[in-house]
Amino acid sequence: MAFEIIMPKLGVDMAEGEIIEWKKQEGDTVNEGDILLEIMSDKTNMELEAEDSGVLLKIVHPAGDAVPVTEVIGYIGAAGEEIATNTQAPPASDPEAAEATANLEAAGMQVPKAPEQAVSVAAEASLADDEYDLVVVGGGPAGYYAAIRAAQLGAKVAIVEKSEFGGTCLNVGCIPTKTYLKNAEILDNLKIAASRGINLASTNYSIDMDKTVEFKNSVVRTLTSGVRGLLRANKVTIFHGLGTVNPDKTVVIGSDTIKGHKIILATGSKVSRINIPGIDSKLVLTSDDILDLREMPKSLAVMGGGVVGIELGLVWASYGVEVTVIEMADRIIPAMDKEVSAELQKSLIKKGMKIKTSVGVEDIIEDNNQLTLKLNSGEEVIAEKALLSIGRVPQMNGLEKLNLDMEGGRIKVNDYQETSISGIYAPGDVNGRRMLAHAAFRMGEIAAENALWGNTRKAHLDFTPAAVYTHPEVAMVGLTEEEARAKYGNILVGKSSFAGNGRAIASNEAQGFVKVIADSKYREILGVHIIGPAAAELINEASTIMENELTVDEVLLSIHGHPTFSENMYEAFADTLGEAIHNPPKRK
Repeated sequence: MAFEIIMPKLGVDMAEGEIIEWKKQEGDTVNEGDILLEIMSDKTNMELEAEDSGVLLKIVHPAGDAVPVTEVIGYIGAAGEEIATNTQAPPASDPEAAEATANLEAAGMQVPKAPEQAVSVAAEASLADDEYDLVVVGGGPAGYYAAIRAAQLGAKVAIVEKSEFGGTCLNVGCIPTKTYLKNAEILDNLKIAASRGINLASTNYSIDMDKTVEFKNSVVRTLTSGVRGLLRANKVTIFHGLGTVNPDKTVVIGSDTIKGHKIILATGSKVSRINIPGIDSKLVLTSDDILDLREMPKSLAVMGGGVVGIELGLVWASYGVEVTVIEMADRIIPAMDKEVSAELQKSLIKKGMKIKTSVGVEDIIEDNNQLTLKLNSGEEVIAEKALLSIGRVPQMNGLEKLNLDMEGGRIKVNDYQETSISGIYAPGDVNGRRMLAHAAFRMGEIAAENALWGNTRKAHLDFTPAAVYTHPEVAMVGLTEEEARAKYGNILVGKSSFAGNGRAIASNEAQGFVKVIADSKYREILGVHIIGPAAAELINEASTIMENELTVDEVLLSIHGHPTFSENMYEAFADTLGEAIHNPPKRK
């Protein structure tokens, strides 16, 4: 099927673009990433890259033409392929899918159209009781999102879940940890209350772990029951138990066997383990275990300084537990920007956490209800409990009969979320591309649409934001400064500290900064990194800006409210050009 080349929308005010030069001619072979043509808007020139490989079949608009945004300017496909003229977008009766396609086209993406016959499955012949248009295996973020999206499109859908809906995120991940981290934030606020003129009757407090766990459980129950209610409201048939998937697209759940025309594998992930002596001690807890701990240890050794280890380490440190983090990399949360990592580490040390980097655990010895962790540096860490938090790996239980192509222990999928078996898709943690709940939402949605319409929509995850919910919060999207310099060489870097932000000062949260990285040629935004108040909220604005390919100049046309934390991000964008009003002049 031929792919359309679309005149991209380079900015919010752009109505048309002029084609300066085609770098490829009709009949030329094109590889994904090749420069196809150069275009010009009223603000900038841009080279447009090919989103797919093939042959440049047709140039609709030659050099010199001024073309409205989102209009087709050419086609890429297989050699000798005829360009279809009767293709259409997803059914017009589905406004959400139509809007998603329009957004992709407006961003200049080459979106293949669904063929005429790929209409809503509701129009097809009725199915047997045990037969479904789509069977979803796994009820986590990718799975329940896929099931509901498919049901919205008129499909007959079944979902199989072995334990509780909501997956890792709702049950033992994002939500429970944020519940505990709110406790840590409350304790931080108690410590500064007197300095703000709030004199509490008593500064003494204690932690009731039974009530803490029960409150966490009530939050989880509220959300998981909400997911079940949404599935039922959308008439998704629910099966409880481990689903074993067969190559013929049947799924066995206990004594039940159901058949899916298409299958979505959304089995998620499980805690990763390491094989070292003593790791099986009952005093070594996983992130799943520690969330139900009802007795507070005096000391805790955290093996792994990634997101989970740092968040849970901070929770227990705020409760007065002596926490030591052990990380093999040269810094905590090594995927984040180096400067942000250093700032976070400094803050955590001030809160009483001990952090050891560039070291690993070689042996764990349990003696007299206490652990001694022997490090490869020769040091020892003694603690009552240890937390194993070295990441997660795909959950493959029930998928053993499928001869799927794998990649580093993960199910290999293409950009449409389809596996090596036609008609079987695998969005979310199980494919390892972005092990984040919000990325799983998007992948599940896309997998459902592709399963019903044919492969029409790609998963573009480059601008997926990520956050660490410490206090201060940390968030990022796009490239770090190190990655940007390696890829682009000459870049623009802007920073703005919360130390000068009015709302941050008034809130006792004047710590941290926003850092913006931009390309020096087009002033395209390459990355945004935040440590400070509301970072996990602010980063969504940055993600939207980058997804819509706004330049620094275009962002600076906006007005941010005052006093807000978000003003600081605006200042960081301005600082890339040396125009931040509240920063001292950049040194020449």
